[in-house]
Amino acid sequence: MLPAIAIAGCAMWLMLPQASDAEGHSTATSPEVTRVTQDTSRNGDTAGIQATLSGPAPSAVSPDANPAAAAAAPTDIAPPETVEPQSPLDGLKIISQSWRRGGLGSKALVTFTLRNANDYAVKDIEIACKFARRDGSHLTDRRRIIPDTVNMKSRKRYAGMLVGFINVNANKAKCSVVTASRI
Repeated sequence: MLPAIAIAGCAMWLMLPQASDAEGHSTATSPEVTRVTQDTSRNGDTAGIQATLSGPAPSAVSPDANPAAAAAAPTDIAPPETVEPQSPLDGLKIISQSWRRGGLGSKALVTFTLRNANDYAVKDIEIACKFARRDGSHLTDRRRIIPDTVNMKSRKRYAGMLVGFINVNANKAKCSVVTASRI
């Protein structure tokens, strides 16, 4: 009776939905923002930007309806400047890496060098390492957050960092930077 309950419990656990790593990373944009970029790319005028951002104005029926009002409107209005925030991941890369086993062959100890080419320091860097067999088939994924700061335009080496427990059949490893926080 007890083995049947254990098997049923394991089956139920496997059927539960798992949490996604991409929950907090929404890339959806609002229709207004999309419409602004489409309007400016088509004709390049600022009136389209102003009308899209503020909505239809009561006096903006047609420029041909009131030529005096259209002539009085300034034509040299600069479009609002939008500065795209640069992601810390754009300038942060792992430039060299190697790994070895520890803990009777079940722990992965990774040595790597991070290069920060950004104009600002980054901290709380998360790396993701994928481990595979000799033939390239996937075995294990491990993530690790490094609670350290890498200064701007610099490199930092991390030697023998414990990434986690891995499959003992793993022969290859590939690590990459997943997230980082700007300072």
